[in-house]
Amino acid sequence: MTNDILDLATKVGQALEARRLVLATAESCTGGGVSQAITEIPGSTGWFDCGFVTYSNASKTELLDVPAALIAQFGSVSEEVAGKMAEGALSNSMADVALSTTGIAGPTGAVPGKPVGTVCFGWSRGDTTFTERLVFQGDRRSVREQTVAHALRGLLRFIE
Repeated sequence: MTNDILDLATKVGQALEARRLVLATAESCTGGGVSQAITEIPGSTGWFDCGFVTYSNASKTELLDVPAALIAQFGSVSEEVAGKMAEGALSNSMADVALSTTGIAGPTGAVPGKPVGTVCFGWSRGDTTFTERLVFQGDRRSVREQTVAHALRGLLRFIE
């Protein structure tokens, strides 16, 4: 884990604590990397509830209530699914705010219109959900690290 990610996780913890918010995560391509970064920070039990690692489409549906029809229509790597993942993490936890990641870290998995490095994000709080799609460059490890860092940066922007 990079120092940049640990610094971001520390800032996230401070921001959540200051606002008395609790976080849940829903991760696919990062495989729990965001949750790992968060729990590296001492005191994270005060502002982190849980993380869902939903790598398969079935787990997204079963654990996060993402409609199978939505996955079939837009694909698991889509802003629509990322938004529903964040909302599902929120509704299936004790958290006040949630973030999600779903993407193609590579080296395989690209489909037309979604090259390797495509990642979709979701951030949800109350009735507000924001999504974003980016394409990162680099190998699998680099894409995953960039995804974790961006998810944390996006959460900071979302709650501030």
